[in-house]
Amino acid sequence: MYRFSIMGEEWILRFSPHVLMDSDEKQEILMSLLHIGNDLSAFSHGAAFLMFSKKIGAIVFDVERIPSFILTVSNIIPEENWYNQNSPLKPLKKI
Repeated sequence: MYRFSIMGEEWILRFSPHVLMDSDEKQEILMSLLHIGNDLSAFSHGAAFLMFSKKIGAIVFDVERIPSFILTVSNIIPEENWYNQNSPLKPLKKI
């Protein structure tokens, strides 16, 4: 679990127990969140969002605002498991 502050709001970043990652990957996620900055305040309680990382993959975040500001990394989807809506049987090609 990590604590960080953005625009005067104290946030907690936690990781779902089934998401296995090393401390470097967790640190990369935290640093990426700091770059989002003010955009975090736009997410309401119960919302979810994705962040894409070339190193980690698609990161799924769940947002809680009651009783505290908490972001939970609920899943990591590696790039080889991304699929395009127009061709559901083939992974997305890098652009």
